[in-house]
Amino acid sequence: MNKIAVIGLGYVGLPLAHAFSEKYKVVGFDIAQWRIDELRAGVDRTLELNEEQVNEAIKNNMEFTNVLEDIADCNIYIVTVPTPIDKHKKPDLTPLLKASESIGKVLKKDDIVIYESTVYPGATEEDCVPILEKVSGLKFNEDFYCGYSPERINPGDKEHTVTKILKVTAGSTPEIGQKVDELYASIITAGTHLAPTIKVAEAAKVIENSQRDINIAFVNELSMIFNRLNIDTNAVLEAAGTKWNFLPFKPGLVGGHCIGVDPYYLTHKAQEVGYNPEIILAGRRLNDNMGIYVANQVIKLMIKKGKKIEGSRVLVLGITFKENCPDIRNSRVIDVIRELQDFGCDIDVSDYWADREEVQREYKLELKNNIDIESYDAVILAVAHNKYKNLDLKSDETHVVFDIKSILSESDGQL
Repeated sequence: MNKIAVIGLGYVGLPLAHAFSEKYKVVGFDIAQWRIDELRAGVDRTLELNEEQVNEAIKNNMEFTNVLEDIADCNIYIVTVPTPIDKHKKPDLTPLLKASESIGKVLKKDDIVIYESTVYPGATEEDCVPILEKVSGLKFNEDFYCGYSPERINPGDKEHTVTKILKVTAGSTPEIGQKVDELYASIITAGTHLAPTIKVAEAAKVIENSQRDINIAFVNELSMIFNRLNIDTNAVLEAAGTKWNFLPFKPGLVGGHCIGVDPYYLTHKAQEVGYNPEIILAGRRLNDNMGIYVANQVIKLMIKKGKKIEGSRVLVLGITFKENCPDIRNSRVIDVIRELQDFGCDIDVSDYWADREEVQREYKLELKNNIDIESYDAVILAVAHNKYKNLDLKSDETHVVFDIKSILSESDGQL
């Protein structure tokens, strides 16, 4: 009987562990003591699981721990740690390699290590496996085996949950591939797709978000062009969308831990083998600069209304990277805020989804949710939380309203 250890209990690992706990004995492992304490108390601050679901997992004999010895008797290890980029936009495999080192200390003969973290093609076998071998003293594909099944979690989405999204699987041998596929097929109601090799599965994952990134960059560039031509971008997209094969992408800030990060993993590997990926990097450059573009558009609108920029009060609604979700990782709203601060604006940020302490720690900003909107010179709707859709926000002679997400009936500007 399989006993599964899920390494990393964030947005990906916790829902996966919960799904597996309905059929298997599961140990959720995370190095953060505060995370373990919260989960044992039935609290998931990511809001991917409610209190009832967390307690249900515990009732199903699921354990939460940060003690390595507690996962020593598992035979399947699933790694769901973050794979960020550093300040130079290079892949940072530190969490992944440290997780591999930890697993290596308890790895036994015939165990299977499955990676879900997004990586460049080859990372599992070229970067992680050598660490597993070195620490454990075991031989890859003789004593232990590996699999890869890229995560497809969509934070905040209560419809497309982990079991309802088709899962790509792969193994280090054909036989292990079948085992990994059968394991996931036992909980994924949407079905699975067994890729021929781990590298194919790694590549499939990294291009999913690269494709979205490039398409969003395209419509972001269109919005810049149409703005100069004084044409409503959303009206253009709505008209073009009447063609059956037109892809419905919309302009916006591209952040989060996937779309704004994953392309750099692919471009890193491409450059490593001597190829310069021009289109992917061009899309990244354009999307990375959208926050600055938005801030400059707001400043222009304020000047047109006779506002003194230095010392002006600007309210930013939303700091999370997407709507109806508390995740602030790699939120590009911060680019808008920092650019406006450089202009001398006094910025207040409001977001009833985000965690106040996390925002303070990550961005050195204090959330202000008790606000008088009328007292600001400019209001920027940055994130389309449901609550903001009902706001009676209208531009007038006294203040500017800029709607990044195009959800208001009236505004001075939008993408």
